[in-house]
Amino acid sequence: MGTDNQEATGNDATQKTFTQEEVDAIINGRFGRMMEKYKDYDDLKAKADKFDEMEEASKSELQKATERATALQNELDDLKKLNAVKEMREKIAKDTGVPASLLTGDSEDACKEQAKQILEFSKPSAYPNVRDGGEARTPATRSTRDQFAEWFNNK
Repeated sequence: MGTDNQEATGNDATQKTFTQEEVDAIINGRFGRMMEKYKDYDDLKAKADKFDEMEEASKSELQKATERATALQNELDDLKKLNAVKEMREKIAKDTGVPASLLTGDSEDACKEQAKQILEFSKPSAYPNVRDGGEARTPATRSTRDQFAEWFNNK
């Protein structure tokens, strides 16, 4: 080992010194070889940038298409829900006799309860049989039509 160090020291003493022109020539030679190796770098970088732009544009188109598809799917789901609610209301209207246009519930139970309340409200209440003076009469045994005809004839 000691001899290797002596040889290295001896080689240092015999090392060649270079002039600036020789150093410049060596550097220019290496630089030229390096430039030759990577001469198509600018072309490849331009192509890579163009590819990235196209990929981004494609990605944007894909995102737009996905958003449109999602919006259409949501619209379809809403229409299906509205159609199901409409059919349910029509079924309850048919079963109860309440017009479907009066039912506003979103569930079958809500519509049935609403129909029940509408039917209770629309039942004719028993009004007392009174004359113009407010006197109570005996309950009528004749039809309403006959009572109106008699009233009209008395006027």
